Amino acid sequence: QVQLVESGGGLVQAGGSLRLSCAASGSMLSINAMGWYRQAPGKQRELVATITNGGRTNYADSVKGRFTISRDNAKNTVYLQMNSLKPEDTAVYYCAAYRYNSPDYWGQGTQVTVSS
Repeated sequence: QVQLVESGGGLVQAGGSLRLSCAASGSMLSINAMGWYRQAPGKQRELVATITNGGRTNYADSVKGRFTISRDNAKNTVYLQMNSLKPEDTAVYYCAAYRYNSPDYWGQGTQVTVSS
């Protein structure tokens, strides 16, 4: 089992920045990649960014150039630096851990609200 705990959400004005953190614990040897997803009210959960153990990253088109995913392997922590935030970035952000090609474990989520 893997446990994921997100932190760093909050309320920010449009154009501002936030950094989300995801602390992972448990059977991390089985995990090959980590990711961030988000879910806005009335919408489906969507992929924001992923990062493999080797550091390869992937981003949704809507956040490219504004968000950066990174990881500190020594701390088993993944980060999502979010810059130039827009009201449409408002959502609950979830951390995910992958054993293969789809998320196997989820965090509880952290709310990000961007005011206009």
